[in-house]
This record gives sequence, C-alpha cells and structure tokens, in this order.
Amino acid sequence: MQLQSNTVFCFVFYIILQFKNSAASNLRCEDLLMGQFYCKDPVIDTETQAEINCDPEKKTTPTECVVAEGITCIPQNSNTLYTFNGTEVGFYKEAPCRWTNGYKFETALLLSVFLGMFGVDRFYLGYPAIGLLKFSTLGFFFLGQLIDILLIALQVVKPSDGSEYIMNYFGVGLIHIQANNDTYIKPDESWNMS
Repeated sequence: MQLQSNTVFCFVFYIILQFKNSAASNLRCEDLLMGQFYCKDPVIDTETQAEINCDPEKKTTPTECVVAEGITCIPQNSNTLYTFNGTEVGFYKEAPCRWTNGYKFETALLLSVFLGMFGVDRFYLGYPAIGLLKFSTLGFFFLGQLIDILLIALQVVKPSDGSEYIMNYFGVGLIHIQANNDTYIKPDESWNMS
C-alpha cells in the first residue's frame, strides 16, 4: 500500500513539473511578475525637464525593462526562448510622461500678471477667443485677470494643444493625483469595519 501511494505521489509530482516547464516555455517577458524585472527611468531632456520621446497622443514613453538573472522568457519582438543574465533588456514598457510643446510656465504667468487685462496670456496659450474677449473688456473688468493669474499659477489652465508647461529645473511642477479602481486605500483602525 505504501509503495502504491509513493508511486501516485511521484506521478503527480512529475505531471506538475511537466506543466510548469511547458508554461514557462511559453512565457513572454512582458508577462513577468514584479520582482522578476525592473524598468529603467526614462531619459529626461535638460531643456524642458520632460521625458524624451513622449507620445503626444497617449502621453507615454517607452522605457527599457531589464529581466532578472536566471529568468527564462520570450523577449519582445522575438519568438525564441532566452535566459537572461540580469543586464539585458527584455522588453519595453510604456511609462507616463509629460509632453511639452514650447510653452513656458514663467512666461505664461508673467504675461498674465502684467498684460492679462489685454488677454495676452490667453493669446500666448492658444485661446484667441478668450484673449479677444479679455482685450475688449479689460480682462473682464480686471476680475478675469485675477482669476486667470490663479488658474495659471495653479496650472489648471494649460496650453490649448494639450501639452504641459516647460518648467525650470527647480520649478513648481504640479502633479494631479487621481484615484481609480487600482488605487489602494489603507484602512484606518478608527473606521471599525466589522
């Protein structure tokens, strides 16, 4: 009886090993789990403080991902299995980026402060209709100028082409954080969720 149960156990173990090996032979590098690869930081342009090769439509840039040593998978743009040594790029992953198109934050803010009553700030950012309206009403009787100063300073109003402002190296870039279905909220003990 003991011999029969050992035989069944060995057979089941053999089947599991075969399944694991066949699954690993079809594993693409893009499907690896966290910890089995790391992605390098995107290259930053020193003039604009934004990522190089940023796609203006998707607002993403390709980043190199290095597969950990000893991991065997199928690299991107290939169909053959390969074992990595820990220094080779296995695939490229899309990372979020800031797309800039030549509009400087300091210029927009200074134009809004000093010439906002004439709508020059809105002309600069690509909003000619609002700029003309501000020009003809002296910045909506200076109230629109004050509102525009706040909106530009808080980076709510951005260039009309959808790009981001070019910031100085020590500039005040704001990142709007949004919660979605992938956001994890750490429960607090005071919530009493029993």
